[in-house]
Amino acid sequence: MTDELNWLYEPAPTPDQSARNAATARQKQLIKPEGALGRLESLAIDFAGFQGRKQPQLERLSVRVFGADHGIAAHGTSRFSQSVTSVMLNIFCEGGAAINVLSREQNADFAAINLGCVVPAGHPGLVDEVIAPSTADFSQGIAAMTYTQLACALNAGRRQSTDSDCFIGGDMGIGNTTSAAAIFAALFDLKVADITGRGTGVGDAVLARKVELIESALEQHYAAFDSPIDILRILGGFEIAALAGAFIASAQRCTPVLVDGFMATAAAAIAGAINPSVKPWLLYAHLSEESGHKLALECMEVTPILSLNMRLGEGTGAVLAVSIIKQAINLHNKMFTFSEAGVPVAD
Repeated sequence: MTDELNWLYEPAPTPDQSARNAATARQKQLIKPEGALGRLESLAIDFAGFQGRKQPQLERLSVRVFGADHGIAAHGTSRFSQSVTSVMLNIFCEGGAAINVLSREQNADFAAINLGCVVPAGHPGLVDEVIAPSTADFSQGIAAMTYTQLACALNAGRRQSTDSDCFIGGDMGIGNTTSAAAIFAALFDLKVADITGRGTGVGDAVLARKVELIESALEQHYAAFDSPIDILRILGGFEIAALAGAFIASAQRCTPVLVDGFMATAAAAIAGAINPSVKPWLLYAHLSEESGHKLALECMEVTPILSLNMRLGEGTGAVLAVSIIKQAINLHNKMFTFSEAGVPVAD
């Protein structure tokens, strides 16, 4: 790997344990039975550790959606043509997609990044990071990306990391559930049929084709899976690589990441495998309806915040989880302690 990617391996700082301890102590003093607010308590403690203070905040939110096309889509693995990728990138810039609606409600800093589409996307609001019209078809014995392309995608993601209270990365790319399933299967040595889902809602025949394509590709490339970087280069998409780069760079600058659904989780799995120090900075927003997501999260030993039967991508589930985290922080910061309320506590 080239010197320009040495940054991937720079360790992320450890979340502040003293702030976590102080926040934990505060939770025990709040006017409620200890543990009564469940995950809300641990989320507030997590953000205290991220920010190095007993009473954290969540005001500055960054949302970045990365879009790119996939060579594997030539096999008809989706219900939609690849023209949809560029259409959706343009819609993101016009403010009409689900992620735009949700991001506006959170006053998020939003941008869409074009890494390359078969049908060129041309909205003036797009961030231009075009690498190629699509990745190569990894089912044909060739890697999805060259080393140069992979470096471009990872660095494009790094450039989108920001100093904020939380970073969310979304995805758009026809064919990307096939790529993500292949990554999970290779990274965790999973049966392809167990991790591969219906994506855009394909029928049984197309699902069977996806499984066959991934199985064949894994067999062809098996000897080359020497590292997480190799798995990403051979099986990934430009947008998945960019997400991985953004997640690593965010953790390195002490910005926590809310990981969205199936594709974003594939990027997070790769990011954590490349640089394990980033793992404490990654929170998993929701359990996707994509059938393999539950298995992937179990392999990673992480628990999502929400389960709403969503499978849209774009970062939508992650932005929804922001509301829950904000309320967790509000409760942590604003509830009375037993002492403030004048309520005696038995030893």
